Amino acid sequence: MKVYKGSIITVDSKDSVARYLVEDGGRIIYVGDTLPAEYEGSETIDLGSKALIPAFVDSHQHFASFSTFNAGLNVMEAESNKQIMEMISDYYKRSGKAKTLIAFGASPYSVSERRLLSREELDKVCPDKEIMVVKYDGHACIVNSKLLAKIDDKVRELRGYHPDTGEMNQEAFFKVSDYITGSLSIPELFVNMQKAADFQAAQGIGMIHTVSGVGFVGDLDITMEKIFAKSLRNGFQIRVFPQSMDVKVATSRKLPRIGGCFKCALDGCFGSGDAAMNEPYTDGTDGVLYYSDETVTEFCKNANRAGLQIEMHAIGDKAFDQATRCLKAALDDFPREDHRHGIIHDCLPTEEGLRICRDYHIAMPIQSAFINWKQEPDEYLESLMGKERCSRLNPIKTFEENGIAVSLGSDAPCTSPSPIVWLDRCVNNPNKEQRISIQSALRMATYNGYYTTFDEKERGSLEKGKIADMVILSANPYSIPQKEIGSLKVESLILQGEPYRSAREGVVGAALRGLFSKSKF
Repeated sequence: MKVYKGSIITVDSKDSVARYLVEDGGRIIYVGDTLPAEYEGSETIDLGSKALIPAFVDSHQHFASFSTFNAGLNVMEAESNKQIMEMISDYYKRSGKAKTLIAFGASPYSVSERRLLSREELDKVCPDKEIMVVKYDGHACIVNSKLLAKIDDKVRELRGYHPDTGEMNQEAFFKVSDYITGSLSIPELFVNMQKAADFQAAQGIGMIHTVSGVGFVGDLDITMEKIFAKSLRNGFQIRVFPQSMDVKVATSRKLPRIGGCFKCALDGCFGSGDAAMNEPYTDGTDGVLYYSDETVTEFCKNANRAGLQIEMHAIGDKAFDQATRCLKAALDDFPREDHRHGIIHDCLPTEEGLRICRDYHIAMPIQSAFINWKQEPDEYLESLMGKERCSRLNPIKTFEENGIAVSLGSDAPCTSPSPIVWLDRCVNNPNKEQRISIQSALRMATYNGYYTTFDEKERGSLEKGKIADMVILSANPYSIPQKEIGSLKVESLILQGEPYRSAREGVVGAALRGLFSKSKF
């Protein structure tokens, strides 16, 4: 039994702040302003100026991809392509027997040259090993000649194929990703997942919602993530969404949810100029809408009738409208009171789409880290779509005012999982009209994430009877100045009442345990 004394930020329905919390056997058994006599004399943790909050949730990420890229080379902080080439050259020299290399985070908008690397430049620093440098938005990549020769016959006829520069977009990028991820060994992927879980735990994240199903034969990564999730003994939680429009991919694995990006992406993204738009970009194009309404509606109806929770990627307003129309059609066809369907990203919502989301209780797993994003700066977005439309991007306050259940996530590996960044961007949004309170932001980063996957009865707030998944922050976010939210630090993560224990262990034993475990995933 442990007693926590200090600022206990409960994130309950009243946003209460208590003085004491008592944990016993992994459960919260008391929360209040005075300590009952029966708990006096128990081990006491005095928080001092720190604060206890619920564990964070990353409500949208690509866990297998993040695990892979997190183990590779991250070039997001590079100031120039010259620096990226130096980093790749060093990475190449250290790569040993590895046949294929992966780097992540290249952006033409954050380097001095204002362009992506080229195939020719990659060949200079990595001539005889396959290498893929993934763009920061996870929707494009650059390949060297060695890799291009390997996959050319698979991508030559696909949209987004640019052999001269080595850049692969849209379907060509998906095919390259399939090849790269399919080349990974199962033990290597499992170890990378263990490292990625530890990395996220250090950020105070106790649960992730992962979208899976890209590149592995038979969607092996979905099965792998399910096994990995069930293998964990440290309390870290994973909820798996298969990225498919085939309902059987979810039901055959006894998953209660389906969706994500890739095969469930209705459009592209701003970074590649292919997010689907109702009004043209400044260059006269209007992006890419991958599916017809008939295809998306059929998927939504089938999944909804199967009792599955649905999520779909929509960044541009045309894709957002399509997502809302099709989810509405599915719920009109087969009404469900508590479906928790969601639309991911929601970067440029429309009034009609917002009305549907409000009336049909459609949730929004969004990424506040996209606000004031170094890899996709405002000046680029304004050059793409004009200043007025940019002012309507990521309107978190508007979502809140419409009573929509908003949760926060990273879209990792696009942004690194960092809940403190999410909170900071919500309360210190450069668009002051869309700023929200720290209370609202913290709810979106905790309780609402658990709510999204029907976990709120057990986790997400510090209330009697719930599992003691908690984070100790360096200061009370409700008390410090708004501008200092970004300086908060995660002191420790506590899961099921115990300090987080590393996920690292032998792959064979962990995998076997995951195969036979009956834990939730």
